[in-house]
Amino acid sequence: MELRHGRKWSGRRSMLVGAAAASVGMLGVACSAAKAGQTSAGPCKPATTPVITFAAYSTPREVYGKIIPAFQALWKTEHNQSVIFEESYGGSTTQAQNVVNGFPADVVALSLAPDVKSIQDAGLITHDWTKAPDKGMVSTSVVVFDVRPGNPKHIANWNDLTQSGLQILTPDPAASGGARWNIVGAYGASTRGKVSGYAAGSDADAGKLLQGIFKNVTVLDKSARDSIKNFESGNGDVAITYENEVLTAQKAGLPDQMVIPPSTVLIQNPVAVVDKNAEGHCVENVANAFVAYLHTADAEALYTSVGFLRPTDAAAARAGDGDKFPAITDLFTTDDLGGWGSVGTKVFGTNGVFTNAFKAAQG
Repeated sequence: MELRHGRKWSGRRSMLVGAAAASVGMLGVACSAAKAGQTSAGPCKPATTPVITFAAYSTPREVYGKIIPAFQALWKTEHNQSVIFEESYGGSTTQAQNVVNGFPADVVALSLAPDVKSIQDAGLITHDWTKAPDKGMVSTSVVVFDVRPGNPKHIANWNDLTQSGLQILTPDPAASGGARWNIVGAYGASTRGKVSGYAAGSDADAGKLLQGIFKNVTVLDKSARDSIKNFESGNGDVAITYENEVLTAQKAGLPDQMVIPPSTVLIQNPVAVVDKNAEGHCVENVANAFVAYLHTADAEALYTSVGFLRPTDAAAARAGDGDKFPAITDLFTTDDLGGWGSVGTKVFGTNGVFTNAFKAAQG
């Protein structure tokens, strides 16, 4: 195998503002005079026009392109003050690592909870972000398959991804939160007994499934957005990805065709204020207000209509809306698998199911 690493219901494809690599290059911009008064000699001084540095995972750029202006307008109306946003988009895990390593994000919107926790563990998030509404989550999606028109490879379930000669695209789990969601989707479906030929409750069988899938992976892109762009340029037979990515592509008139496996994982997307940075930049009041706004009905409506993201309420996400979002037979969460703490060790740990399966797939 040759790999190129490259709530309830309310109610494209454009260039990235900044990829993960570009995020670090924005460091000087984010720390510029616009963030004013912060000095090594004493407390910071609030700027007349505050700047929020916002780091997000790669796929929701379009919806934040609507949510951020809506918040800016509301803040202007209520406070007679303009707010500037410096935005960075990239693989969720890379974004989190960049923040830990010094990228001065005031707010992060990431793909999965462990990426936020890594920033918290570094001492940069000092509050309990899971005490926010919906345990800190603002949107959800599901893991799906993006196939060629007409589904010529007849892909319907996870075991179909192991067929000989298939070419699969999925992001790099070392950089992308979406990649880890894809792996958890396959692992959970197998251990829940929803994949023919793989025994329920068997980590060994789940490992065999993952090994068979990753034998067919030809490209590991650095983010979910890069992976889909690669697929849309004509590479591969199928991409494992977010539902919202396929819907975004279809909205843009692209020929992406979506297959939702009968058992898949609910992708839960957290946001949090990075306290140490926001306090140091004297923007903690604006940053907290922005995160609070992301939990409002107005923001939820935009997540759904522009971002093609499902609601945070798991039952509502599972039921769908009878239109754009189909109901899903077995939509499980990481809590159903023991939580991210258990999944992190059992699946991604040094001797984890995926860790060993990936090594075996590489030969």
